Amino acid sequence: MSLLMDEIFAHNEVFIKNKGYEHYCTDKLPNKKLAVISCMDARLIELLPAAMGLRNGDAKLIKNAGGNITNPFGSAMRSLLVCIYEMGVEEIAVVGHHGCGMLNFDSKAVIEKMQARGIPRERLTMLSYCGVNLHNWLSGFACVETSVRDTVNLIKQHPLVPEDVKVHGLLIDPATGSLSRV
Repeated sequence: MSLLMDEIFAHNEVFIKNKGYEHYCTDKLPNKKLAVISCMDARLIELLPAAMGLRNGDAKLIKNAGGNITNPFGSAMRSLLVCIYEMGVEEIAVVGHHGCGMLNFDSKAVIEKMQARGIPRERLTMLSYCGVNLHNWLSGFACVETSVRDTVNLIKQHPLVPEDVKVHGLLIDPATGSLSRV
């Protein structure tokens, strides 16, 4: 293990002993019938639900780099479909944020870091033979608002999303929690 994992498990032992979980008890179905797709930015972990007035159990939260959907049949979209058909979700909020790390993200720099950490060039080249364009797959976006709009449109036009599901685009300021519509 690591010192960090030791610390986490020590905390968890006290959390369980003190029944800290009781505050979070809820059903697996989202109370507000809402799914939120947002960025994995650490500043949003507590801020986003607080700014939206969401408590534990109110919504399904799906987080990834950039808070967007880049593949209509990837894991984020699959999660939304499960939310709709198995969890009763009726509304979806796509929430981008100012200062996102995926804004003008440099895939070349990440690939160089992969190589510096020991990923051999041959492995990177092999991916292209499997149909994976690593630069496209790792790419970010040039405008947060456009990324949110594109994701909203992808969801609305998805062949497996029913027309009665409402899809909203929002932006959050990670410093203040201020929300605005896109």
